[in-house]
Amino acid sequence: MANNLILDKLQGVKARFIEVGNLLTDSSIISDMDKYVKLNKEYKDLEPIIEAFDEYRLLISNIDDAKSILATEKDEEMREMAKMELDDLVHRVDPMEEKIKLLLIPKDPEDDKNAILEIRAGTGGDEASLFAGELVRMYVKYSEGKGWKTEVTSATEGTQGGYKEIVLNVTGHGVYGILKYESGVHRVQRVPQTETQGRVHTSAASVAVLPEADEVDIKINPADVKRDEFCSSGPGGQSVNTTYSAIRLTHIPTGIVVTCQDEKSKLKNLDSAMKELRTRLYNLEYQKYLDEISKKRKTMVSTGDRSAKIRTYNYPQGRVTDHRVNYTMYNLPNFLQGELDEVIDQLIMAENAERLKEASE
Repeated sequence: MANNLILDKLQGVKARFIEVGNLLTDSSIISDMDKYVKLNKEYKDLEPIIEAFDEYRLLISNIDDAKSILATEKDEEMREMAKMELDDLVHRVDPMEEKIKLLLIPKDPEDDKNAILEIRAGTGGDEASLFAGELVRMYVKYSEGKGWKTEVTSATEGTQGGYKEIVLNVTGHGVYGILKYESGVHRVQRVPQTETQGRVHTSAASVAVLPEADEVDIKINPADVKRDEFCSSGPGGQSVNTTYSAIRLTHIPTGIVVTCQDEKSKLKNLDSAMKELRTRLYNLEYQKYLDEISKKRKTMVSTGDRSAKIRTYNYPQGRVTDHRVNYTMYNLPNFLQGELDEVIDQLIMAENAERLKEASE
């Protein structure tokens, strides 16, 4: 029976849960930070499965009790109550089993990480830069609603406003697991302010979302990094242009360059630059994984594929269309105010269905 197979599998998971819990109290593990961090993450990842296991086991037990009453009870009123309860319990089995199957599929280990969000203006000139700026505001508002923190590490402003390119750190619980669906080309259709004849123009901006690498994920040899300091530019007062607080790091073996400037704080800039450098080096390897799953799952776009159009923002119709799941909604103003959950929920459901299909093949 499916019930027995699932219970057997969950028993094995619970045994591992108990084992990991015991290891976390072992002094030799506690003294090895890398091992401790990995085991602690595994323990937290297993917790929702164990909660589902306990709930499922109770559900099966209650079904067996209701069946037993129906088989032995003579009182019709008791039998009717047991039958009603059994019908309710049986209807809960399939959804519970689907939930457990999904929980048992290994999730992307990067989902719990913070993220680096990179937005670049694409085709469309000044209009593309303005649209990039609106995407930035949209993601900042969305992050605020989630209780996440956003921090700009570098930016190049457009000539008429917005941004030609901007990089933000987004920190909080499960940031990458949600924002990863935003990677790809975002297209806007609207009448630009400079258009005198009212014609609709199409512009675009590309979004790349990278999981932030921890120090335990990747080690950087200091000898491989060239560090330059220069004057910051942007808001912050006169000292911005007279203090060498901005940091540029060049990773010599790969040629990767990151630049961070945050007003006058050199130490803060250096910390942010190192985080971004670690992330970009880590993502050279992670890119292979993204390329592979992006071939299988329409919800995911490889961060290296900046040509993949994922969403259209149509101003005349007040419409947002996500092309990966063919989902359209007509609340563009609210969407641009950071109300993204409706579309992201559709993408999560689609990916979950694809993950279940992969697991069954």
